[in-house]
Amino acid sequence: MLNETMLTLQGWVGGEVTLRHAGEAPVAGFRLAVTPRRFNRRSGEWGDGPTVWYSVNAWRGLADNVATSVRRGDPVVVHGRLTTSSWVNSAGVEVTSMEVDAVLVGHDLTRGTSSFARTPRPASGAAGAEEAAAGDGVAA
Repeated sequence: MLNETMLTLQGWVGGEVTLRHAGEAPVAGFRLAVTPRRFNRRSGEWGDGPTVWYSVNAWRGLADNVATSVRRGDPVVVHGRLTTSSWVNSAGVEVTSMEVDAVLVGHDLTRGTSSFARTPRPASGAAGAEEAAAGDGVAA
């Protein structure tokens, strides 16, 4: 992981979140639109730059939480590993796709409010049953 490109993106969910399975692992996917906003000193006005689209994939527990929590149009922050793929499409044009394997996804609270619900941890064995009965010691 040392030589991977990690990045943090702030943008808007551009479509519905899809949930699929890769083997036994759930994978949530969505498109993320990132549009930079810049101030033009000459005109004294703010303007939008070109929108860049990313495909975001979230795996396992994060996938389940993303599929339950994130909707089209939501402002989100995504942190993860960037990969790019290039190919020639049927029209003979080279296309480059940017994908992010998400490590974390959350609502962008500069754009609104959100409500958090902790995901219950499954109990494992006798020690897990004792912990579940006693609680996790963290105030809700």
